[in-house]
Order: sequence, then structure tokens, then C-alpha cells
Amino acid sequence: MSGGVEWALHCCVVLTSTEEPAPAARLAELHDVSPSYLAKQLQALSRAGLVQSVQGKAGGYVLTRSPALITVLDVVEAVDGPGPAFVCTEIRQRGPMATPPEACTTPCAINRAMGRAEAAWRESLRSTTVADLAADVASDYGPGALDGISAWLTPADNRGASSTRGRAPAPPPT
Repeated sequence: MSGGVEWALHCCVVLTSTEEPAPAARLAELHDVSPSYLAKQLQALSRAGLVQSVQGKAGGYVLTRSPALITVLDVVEAVDGPGPAFVCTEIRQRGPMATPPEACTTPCAINRAMGRAEAAWRESLRSTTVADLAADVASDYGPGALDGISAWLTPADNRGASSTRGRAPAPPPT
């Protein structure tokens, strides 16, 4: 799995707490990641219909549907594609002790084991939603953690008058 999956999942969790679009630059700064690389992950999420880009001065990204309807598998597949994690290359048909292709009519033991593991992995990711992850963040860091992140993400000119001076304290990690 690519590092982009981690970044995309963190962004989706953060977007559960925002009422306003979250600017890509602020999301990158929040997670201390490359803005250009994060932009690629956000574009992948957008192409998959998981987030939407909102244009304008107060633009940024928003989730397109309830976080309870976005699975971790949706995000993984948006970023890394739907292909299998393991691809058998039929190594048993190579080398001095190669098995002839006509004898390889069923997947080998390694291919079967990897297929079972991948099916279990995908089922686990399919059964976990972005809402579940956000609830875990609230449990790990306290119920106000995501609210603090949301306040930090809001551009200064969109905040209330009392919060336009200085910068909000750094939020806890997501």
C-alpha cells in the first residue's frame, strides 16, 4: 500500500469535522506533508467521488457523502486502485526444477494463501468506515480533538472575530 493511502485516510477523517471546505494547503500543513503529493491523493479521492473540490476564496475539499458511507476500502481503492495486492508470477514454472505449465492447472499453495489473506484484508477494510475512524480519533484524543482541527483548518478570514488574531494551537494528530 502506498503512503498516499495513509494521507488520504487522515484527510477524510479530518473532513468529517469540517462544515466549510478545507483548503488543500491547510490539510498538507496540518499533516506536515508535501502539498503537491497530497494534492494527487485528493485528486484521486475526487475522481472516485469521495471528496469534492469547492472553488473560490473559501474553497477546498469536502466529503461527498456521509462518512458512515465511505469505507476504508473505498479510500484504498481510490488511491492505489482496485487491483490485487498480490500478483502471482507463476515462479513455480521457472528454474531448473520448473513445473510444466500444463501441470499448473490450479493456483499454487502460496497463491491460495495470499488470496485468502487478501480477501480477509479487503473484508476488514470494507467493514470499517471513515466515521468509525473519526470515532476512534475522538476516543483516542478526546471529543474536542476534531473540533480543534476543524477550527485550525478554517481560514482566518472565515473565523469569528475573536479567533482572527494569531494562530490556533496545533491540533492533536489524527
